[in-house]
Amino acid sequence: MTAAIGRRSVLAASLLVPVAHIPPAFAVDALPDARFVGFAQAVNDFDLASGQMALQRSANENIRGYATRIIADANYDASALQKSRSEAGVSWAPDGSMGPRTQNLLGQLNTLQGPAFDTAFAQGQLAVQTDCEAQYGAYSQNGKSGPLKRFAQVALPKAQGRLELVRRLAGGR
Repeated sequence: MTAAIGRRSVLAASLLVPVAHIPPAFAVDALPDARFVGFAQAVNDFDLASGQMALQRSANENIRGYATRIIADANYDASALQKSRSEAGVSWAPDGSMGPRTQNLLGQLNTLQGPAFDTAFAQGQLAVQTDCEAQYGAYSQNGKSGPLKRFAQVALPKAQGRLELVRRLAGGR
């Protein structure tokens, strides 16, 4: 009986290890309007650049399929963000954390090829999409600007979809 329990415990633990590195979701405060625009722009820029790199550097069909999706989403979101920002009369302000973080990730990705690229791409996307989903969720609930809040409300389901896909991608390539 104890051997069976021991094997079950080991089996259960081995199934949890691949997702143990994913940080839990915590409540996030909505950024001020201009910083939200900077945050969203940094995410879009990262998705476009990393997606293009993935199409050039990866032979993995799952990575390439995900890259195609994030490029399409980022192109749509960039246009919608520009329109919402204009309607709101909000200027762009760089987000102090996401912009430098995504630039660092792009620099790392630029040095990699093949399976090493695939792993770093999936992990980088997981980190960025986790933060994106949290911030879009927070802003869609508590943002101050009506047009930007509507942008976040429309973009949030796509962000949630990307996060779900990249969780599977990072855990099961």
